[in-house]
Amino acid sequence: MNLLKQKVLAYYKQQVDDRIDAFRDMIAALTEDASNDAKGSAGDKHETALSMMHLEQEKLNHKLKEFIDQKAILDKINPELEFPKVALGSLVKANNMHLFVSAALPKITIDGVTVIALSPQSPLGMKMMGMEQGDEFEVGTTNYIIKEIF
Repeated sequence: MNLLKQKVLAYYKQQVDDRIDAFRDMIAALTEDASNDAKGSAGDKHETALSMMHLEQEKLNHKLKEFIDQKAILDKINPELEFPKVALGSLVKANNMHLFVSAALPKITIDGVTVIALSPQSPLGMKMMGMEQGDEFEVGTTNYIIKEIF
């Protein structure tokens, strides 16, 4: 199952890297548009267009920072390590779900296994941290049993 954890981590790292590249490309394109636009216009329309571009750039920079933060979390995880208790980087089988304690990322399916990545700060993550195989806990109205920790 350690192989699954390695594949999950590699997949999420690739996803985050791809998003970082995409956001950097969009920011570069906006910067280029702004400098090209600055050469050929003046007046109110020009000022409005520039401030719209700056707002868009700020939004993209904010999203880029989110993905860089997620990458930093993923980079801290060593898929070779297994812990007796749930910790950052644990792949936890609880009920019929596989939960990857890392960063809040989209649900994926690898080798037919669906994996949900969640942050240790999420309600489910906070409940699970430090728990061991066989422990039970409740989030909302759902009761969870930790079957395995990888």
